[in-house]
Amino acid sequence: MICFPNAKINLGLHVVSKRPDGYHTIETIFYPVELKDALEVILLDRRSCTPSSNEKRFRFFSSGIPIGGNIDDNMVIRALNLLAAEKQIPPIDIYLLKKIPFGAGLGGGSSDAAFMLKLLNETFALGYSEDQLIAFAARLGSDCAFFIKNKPAYTYGIGNELEEIDLCLDAYYWALVKPPFNIFTKEAYALITPRQPEITLKEIVKSPVSEWKNRMKNDFEVPIFKKYPQLCSIKEKLYRHGAVYASMSGSGSTIFGLFEKPPRLENIFPDCFIWTNADC
Repeated sequence: MICFPNAKINLGLHVVSKRPDGYHTIETIFYPVELKDALEVILLDRRSCTPSSNEKRFRFFSSGIPIGGNIDDNMVIRALNLLAAEKQIPPIDIYLLKKIPFGAGLGGGSSDAAFMLKLLNETFALGYSEDQLIAFAARLGSDCAFFIKNKPAYTYGIGNELEEIDLCLDAYYWALVKPPFNIFTKEAYALITPRQPEITLKEIVKSPVSEWKNRMKNDFEVPIFKKYPQLCSIKEKLYRHGAVYASMSGSGSTIFGLFEKPPRLENIFPDCFIWTNADC
C-alpha cells in the first residue's frame, strides 16, 4: 500500500518558557499543506531475503532528496520498530520518495513517521485506534502526533498537546521558499529568549488573514533573521510580490507566503527550493 505524507507549516509560534527539564513550553498553529513525500510498503518475498535483511525483517529504499545518517535513526524505521515491538509485522520492503526538505520547519520526518504508523496499522489490520496511534506518534517526536489527524490545530505544551481549530485557508495560494541551508531545532532554541505573549495565537488566528501581518509572530524570526539575513530578505520579497501574510515556519529555514492570487515567483529566488500549490 502507498500513502503520501504531507508537510505542515507553523502559522505563528511563541516560545513561552524554558522548563527545568530543558524542554521549552511553546504555542503554535499547525496547518497541513500539500507538499508531499510518497511512502509505500510491500510484503517482502522471503526468497529474496539476504541473511541481514531477513534478520531486520525489512528492506529500505529511498529516492528523491538524499537521506543520510544511520538507517535505524530514520523516522520511518523508528515507527516500524515501535509497532513491531508490540505486534508481529511480516517482512516488508519500504520505499520512500523524499520531496519535503530537511531542516526546513516543515515536519517532513515527523509526517513520514506518523504516516508509517497509519500505513502499517491499515495494511496489516493491527487494530489500533486513532487515539492509540496518536500516543505512539507522540513517543516518536512532538510534531508527529499532529499528522495522525492531520487537521489544523492549536498546539501547546512542549508541542505535544493538540486542540483542533476551525480554520480553512483553501481560498489562498501557498508559496514555500527554502534557501540552500538548514536550521536545526537545537540551534534555533539556543538563540531564543522565551517570553509570555500578550495574546495567544489561538485568539490571533481567529482574526482575518489580512490582519495577521501585524499580529501573528514567530519568535524564532528575530534571532534567526539576525544570523541568517537571507531569510529576512525572502520574507520581504514575498510581501513585495503580493503575499497577504508571510512568516518563517517553525524553527526551520522555510519562509512561506499566503496569496490571494497565484504567485508569480519565477527567477525571484535563485538557488532556493520553491513550492507553490498554484498548479495543484
